[in-house]
Formats: sequence, C-alpha cells, structure tokens
Amino acid sequence: MNSNWTRNAFIYLLILVAAAALFFNVSGAGQQAPTISLSELATQIEQGEIARIEVRGDELEVYRRESDQLLKGRKESHVPLTQTLSGLGVSGEKLSQVKITYQEPSNASNFVNLFFNFLPLILLAGLFLYLIRQSQAGSNQALSFGKSRARMFTGDRPTVTFDDVAGAEEAKQELAEVVEFLKEPQKFMALGARIPKGVLLVGPPGTGKTLMAKAVSGEAGVPFFSISGSEFVEMFVGVGASRVRDLFEQAKRNSPCIVFIDEIDAVGRYRGTGLGGSHDEREQTLNQILVEMDGFDTDTNVIVIAATNRPDILDPALLRPGRFDRRVTMDAPDVKGRHQILEVHVRGKPLAPDVDLELIARQTPGFVGADLENLVNEAAILAARRNRRSVSMAEFQEALERIALGGPARRSRLISPREREVVAYHEAGHAVVAHLVKHADPVRKVTIVPRGMSKGVTLTPPTEDRSLHSRAYLLDQVAVALAGRVAEELVFGDISTGATRDIRQLTQMTRDMVTRFGMSERVGPVQLGRRDELPFLGRELAEQRDYSEETAEAIDEEVRRIVQSQYDRVRRLLTEYRDRLDAVARALLEKETLEAEEFVAVFEGKDRGADPPARDWQPDPLPA
Repeated sequence: MNSNWTRNAFIYLLILVAAAALFFNVSGAGQQAPTISLSELATQIEQGEIARIEVRGDELEVYRRESDQLLKGRKESHVPLTQTLSGLGVSGEKLSQVKITYQEPSNASNFVNLFFNFLPLILLAGLFLYLIRQSQAGSNQALSFGKSRARMFTGDRPTVTFDDVAGAEEAKQELAEVVEFLKEPQKFMALGARIPKGVLLVGPPGTGKTLMAKAVSGEAGVPFFSISGSEFVEMFVGVGASRVRDLFEQAKRNSPCIVFIDEIDAVGRYRGTGLGGSHDEREQTLNQILVEMDGFDTDTNVIVIAATNRPDILDPALLRPGRFDRRVTMDAPDVKGRHQILEVHVRGKPLAPDVDLELIARQTPGFVGADLENLVNEAAILAARRNRRSVSMAEFQEALERIALGGPARRSRLISPREREVVAYHEAGHAVVAHLVKHADPVRKVTIVPRGMSKGVTLTPPTEDRSLHSRAYLLDQVAVALAGRVAEELVFGDISTGATRDIRQLTQMTRDMVTRFGMSERVGPVQLGRRDELPFLGRELAEQRDYSEETAEAIDEEVRRIVQSQYDRVRRLLTEYRDRLDAVARALLEKETLEAEEFVAVFEGKDRGADPPARDWQPDPLPA
C-alpha cells in the first residue's frame, strides 16, 4: 500500500512540475520587454530619446531617457555597435550623448533559459521512461506466474520435532527410517537399499498429518518445502505443470530435503473424472507430478510427503511403487494417545490441582488432536473470562460440554411451563431407558437447559473406544432414541416434534443394520444397495438399488418391525418404572441439570426431589 502511494505521488509531482514549467515559459514569454529594430534605434537616438545602451554580445538592452523603459534589440555579431549605428545615419554628436557599455555575455542565463525551455520535455520523457519500466516489471511478474509458490523452511532451527507429536507412535516409527535416511543416506546406499521416494499420510481431518511432516523435517534437520495442492492449479492451462517443475528444481538444488504437498487430492484425483469430460489443467499438473517423482536421480535425496483424507479418490498411478509407495495411517488416538496429546497442549498453561487429564481423555472418545487442542483452548478462554489465574477442571468440563452439545447453555431463553415439562419428561425418558438397558452407554449428564438447537440434552458418551458395534448395542441405541417420544406419549397422551432428530437417527441406524451390516434375520447376512460416489465431487450422491421390489418391500418391513419391537420394549420399561420416570422429571424441573451421580441417586430413590408444580393446562388426547 505504501509503495503504491509513493508511486502515485511521484507521478502527480512530475505532472505538476511540468505544468508549472509550461506556465512559467508562457507567462515569461508574455512579460518580455518589447523589441526594437536597429533602424528604429537609430531614429530614436537622433531624436534624443535613448539614455543608455548595454551591449552583451549581439544582444542589446536599450533604456529610454525619460521613462527608463527597457527595449530589447539585436545587432550583427562581431560588428561594433557604433559602426552599425553610424552606418544607419546616426551623427557622432548624438551618439556621444548615449552612454554605451559593453559586458561579457553570460552563459548561465542562456543555460537557465534553455533548461526552462526544455524542462517540460525532460519531465515528459522521465514519465514515459518510468511507465516503460513499470510495464517491464509487470511483464517480469507475468513471466514469474509459473514459478512455484512453495514456502521453504530451513532445517537448522527446527520448530517441531517428534516430541511435539503425541498419540501417533506407529506413524512416528514408520517415519523414523525416513529421518535416518536423510541423516545417513550412505548407510542405506551401501547395501543397495532404496528409501521410499514418497510417503502418503492418510487420516481424518485434525489427526496431525501436517504436524507430522514438519516433525520429520525438524528431526532430520533438512530444508522443508511446504505447498498446498490447490496452489498448483490456476485458470490457465500449463501453469500448474510449470510450478511443479520449478518446485522440484528447487528441491534438487537444496537436497537432501523434504517436499510436503498438503491436500494432494486437489490435484491427484482420478484422471478423466470431471463433469462432462476431463479437467485439463488439473490432469496436466498431476502428469507433471508423476513424471517428476519417477524421474529423480538415484543420488537425489529428496523425499515427497503428501497428506490427504481421501485416499480412495487418488489416481492409481500416484500410488504405485516408485512414487507414493508407502502409506502411513494417522487415525484417531486411543485413550492413552489422547492423554499424551493433552499433556502436549497444556504446556505453558497454569492448571489447577483438580485437573485430571486422564479423566478428560476417557471422556473424549473419538476426539482427534485438533479437537483436543480446541478443548484446551476453550477451557483457557473460559478461565480468562472468569478472571481465574489457573484453568480448573470445571472449565474443562464446561468446554467439553460446549463442544459435545453444541454451544453454551441458553438459560435466558423463556419457554412455557407446558413445554418445559414436556422437555423434562422427554429427557427423563432417554436417561431412564439408557440406565435400564444392558448394552447402552451410561448417562453422564441430563439437562433441560437449551443448548444449540436442542431444548434439552441427555449426554451418554462411550466409556471406552469402540471400533466394533454389536447387534445388541445397536438395538439398545434404537431403544434409547425412542424413549423420549414414548415418555411423552405415556405421560401426556400426546406426542410432539421434539423427537424429530431421534427418529431420523434411529431410522438410519436400523436401515444400516438391515442393508449394510447383515443384522436382520429375515433379510439375511447380505449387503443390499451400493452407494455411488463421484471422486470429482468427493461425496456420496445416491444409493444404487441392486435388488428387486420384493426385497425393497422386505427391507421396509424389517426396518419397521425392528423399530416397532423396540418401541414396545421401551413402553413396557417406562410403564414398569413410571415412578422412576416421574422422579427424574421432577428433579429436572427443580434443578434443571443432573450429573451422573445425582441422576443415579434420584433413580434409586435416594433423592426424589420436590413435587412438581400444579399444572395450569391439560394434555390433549392422542388422536386415533
């Protein structure tokens, strides 16, 4: 911004100076003394009107006697003025009455006049040259359009090492040999070993793929080139390929080094999968990457590390041996890994003595490194807003609830007494059934305080990391999802729209049990329906039906049967434990929030809470 302002100011200054010079010349020309010819001068000398004459070379300055008016004249060079005037008929007596002085001609005045005369041309020429230089600079920028935009980080001052990456021990072991090769390449070359030219980091978003690549560079102490896959592709065909060539040329000059391409799926998708045909620019960029990776010399110690969360859409030529021939998976960490990640992110933060990182790790199954970093940051923000000098466990718990439940509690939102009681029984139904069934996750918190888009929440996080789900577990999850709607119908004789999300989730879960997991006795252990995905779009578009209409009808009937059986099961449970349902609802109406211990105490009858307030409304009868 400052350079643009300086350039514009300079141009405006040139224009003003040129205008001033032109004005000076024009105004100076208008104010010059009147000229007089030699014949007129001779006549006026004879008439006694001239007082004195100053001669400077061939220039004459003539002054009248009475008015001292200045007149300009010119004589022939190298001819004395007296001789010239005598030749024009001026007598010696009249000529002696005029004071004639001779002065050396001044070159400075001539130079000044010449300078001011040519100043506008000089300024216009300078402006013209300046504009030409600007256009040449623009052409140089155009020529550098195909240069690589990779950012280079030197390896002499590593900012990230393997100690800064936690929860990915297997990935670090896989990459340790890459670090060893960059440090001691002769050790491998002596045995004829070839280190993988490309390492593909695969994992969900937030698992630390970029951080792991920086750690490899920091451990090896070599230059690190970082670029995103989207920075190759431009609107002009061929620019991406040019940038790829320039990137690998820089890498070869700085070898041994690491080239990190983040989100390589932006250019590495299947070729020929664009809508309506291929994508020329992206495919040319991918072709250039393939050529550069397979064209390395044997003594070129350059390793390409790429990261993606969509390995299924990468072109097969990119994954063959000789290019990305090693795949390192970085998945969500387990409870031990989450504990280690939390220890990394709480460095430098003052923690209260009651903070239990192991408990937080157990309460956050499925969280990746980015989620845990956000959790620690949210807790620190909450502590700062409360003017605390350290972050306590209360801030961590509230930050976890914000992330899991979707936003802070909205206690200022006013709802009618009827809706409040409906929400209380709805959440109480979820909590009671989750506590009664055998395979469901335990209740950690029940609240009727609105959070996010929900009017109330029953929080049942898993107690352990699960990668496999049994049929009994899924059926209990369907029962817990139905419990809120059944409780409303059982208590009020009517149902509300509060179970919309529950119904959507349980319907999808039940259909997956029948069509994908083979958990239906009637349909059998088969997978029905194939989900089509377009790699160019990177998302699921539709489900292709590869079964008959009779099978589709059987699927619908089986889904409806499973849901109805769980509906009847939940209704029997809530009817049998109606007193417990009422007790939990009363406690929620009184306290609004029940933690795990409080809920268990109310359910077991140790703390039934106060009686609910008298209703000022009557439930509508359930329509037939």
